[in-house]
Amino acid sequence: MSLRIVLFGVAFGFVLSRVGATDYDAISGMFRFTDLQLAGVIGLAIFASALAFTVIKKRKLRTPSGTPITLVPKPMVRGLVLGALLFGVGWALSGTCPGTAIAQIGEGRRFGLVTFAGMILGTYLASAPFPARSESSLPT
Repeated sequence: MSLRIVLFGVAFGFVLSRVGATDYDAISGMFRFTDLQLAGVIGLAIFASALAFTVIKKRKLRTPSGTPITLVPKPMVRGLVLGALLFGVGWALSGTCPGTAIAQIGEGRRFGLVTFAGMILGTYLASAPFPARSESSLPT
């Protein structure tokens, strides 16, 4: 893992912490529609991403290795809707999602460890009924 990736992760975790995304009350307020600051932050991130992808597409930018940057639509697969619902319920109940759980751990919040353990267990249970797949067999 390169130092650049680690530094980006640390910066991302810092931003998540500063905007309140690691605070249970902020997440709860967003889902109850009583505090929409975090929803605004998420909306701004979506807008910035859309703008960045528009620039990337218009300028036909490439990765540092020269590969074209493209967005490929992902197909609907069995279990996607149920998985998304479970993810949302887990996010609402725990007040955290994968990125913020790691940031909570970085802040020293033990609850982040509980959420992280749940993520690992959920990933294992979700993949248990499916045979192991190699990287080459995954859709791109």
